[in-house]
Amino acid sequence: MDSVTFGVGVLVLRILIAVVFIGMGVNHFVPRSARTMAAMIPPWLRPDGRVTPLTLVYVTGVCEIAGGLGLLFPPTRMLAGVALVVFLACVFPANAYAAQHRERFGALAVPLVPRLIGQVVLAALVLLVAFF
Repeated sequence: MDSVTFGVGVLVLRILIAVVFIGMGVNHFVPRSARTMAAMIPPWLRPDGRVTPLTLVYVTGVCEIAGGLGLLFPPTRMLAGVALVVFLACVFPANAYAAQHRERFGALAVPLVPRLIGQVVLAALVLLVAFF
């Protein structure tokens, strides 16, 4: 594959990943989705009343939107990519908690191993589009 084709492929992938993160971030502000995501925060990660789980959902939504937008602008691309990989690691406990409670979260409760593999692949793709 020549460098032009690779560059176009990375650009298309970057836009796609950015749109996914922005879309998921916006979804954090849809009331029904936000309530479900708040319930996915494991009890051991819930703050002692200073910050509610719903507030954490809103903060993570802002992070996803900012990270997705950051991937689209060359001056912030690398920082956004690294921040999104850290973000994916930080939200993994909520996904693991949901996976352990399929009866409560249904389709959102992706089994742990496939979710982990998906997160690792997504993190690798984020780094690819951030650094190339």
